[in-house]
Amino acid sequence: MKITYHIPILFFILGLFSCGPMAKFTYDQTESAAPSAVQFSNESQKAESFLWHFGDGNSSEEENPQHKYYLSGKYQVELEAKKGNKTKKISKEIIVEAPKECLVIISTTYGDMIIQLYDETPKHRDNFIKLIEEGYYDGLLFHRVIDGFMIQGGDPKSKNAPKGSPLGSGGPGYLIDAEFNPKLVHVKGALAAARTGGPSNPQMKSSGSQFYIVDGRKLTEDQIENIGLQKGIKYTDEQKRLFMEQGGTPHLDMEYTVFGRVIQGLEVIDAIAEAKKDRRNRPFEDIKMTVIAIK
Repeated sequence: MKITYHIPILFFILGLFSCGPMAKFTYDQTESAAPSAVQFSNESQKAESFLWHFGDGNSSEEENPQHKYYLSGKYQVELEAKKGNKTKKISKEIIVEAPKECLVIISTTYGDMIIQLYDETPKHRDNFIKLIEEGYYDGLLFHRVIDGFMIQGGDPKSKNAPKGSPLGSGGPGYLIDAEFNPKLVHVKGALAAARTGGPSNPQMKSSGSQFYIVDGRKLTEDQIENIGLQKGIKYTDEQKRLFMEQGGTPHLDMEYTVFGRVIQGLEVIDAIAEAKKDRRNRPFEDIKMTVIAIK
């Protein structure tokens, strides 16, 4: 008896007995806007190894990787499924939207901090973004860290600075007008501009590049209210809660410009602040930063 196969059925049968791999994947994108973490689920068959290309210059050989996109755009993700000398590929497009807030990420050997910059302080915000886009901060150090107080960086002299050399006097050659705002206070994670004190800077202008991130200590409600009376600030219930539950340095309010806040990575502040350091509060082990603007 002669058996005749229709073409679709024949292809199906041949596929069952194919010794080559099949590439297939799905993904879960919880946030559509940058920074967007995407979890990839590998559904390939008969493959021995994998190579992912995420479309942003990064790749992975993990079977089910997670990848974070920090910049908005369209990304062509490709999965290569391999078995022996045979390779099958499949690609899909992922779209990452621009964030609604002005965000930057500071990467260190201790982890990453994602920071929201405030629109209420446009001079500091725009200057910080300008320096970031110039690559000004890349390779600079957190050169002064004090546990329970703050971590400070942004001195251009800190790049490749010899051990033990005094730091903290460098900058881009200009200052920024103060932008004090009672709504923006020194709670833990606050990003603020460093500055020189004393009679040489009566207008409390900010350094053009140096900044600090508040570590701080937890305060009681009475302590917060007393500081508020001294400074003429009426702290909101939410500000009080943050000072009491997370900590801060409210004695610096209305004296140094707060222009952003860490929204992810508070634990990185603690890790850096606890680093062993010399008598100038410079960590013995250099803590370098890389800073990018999330768009």
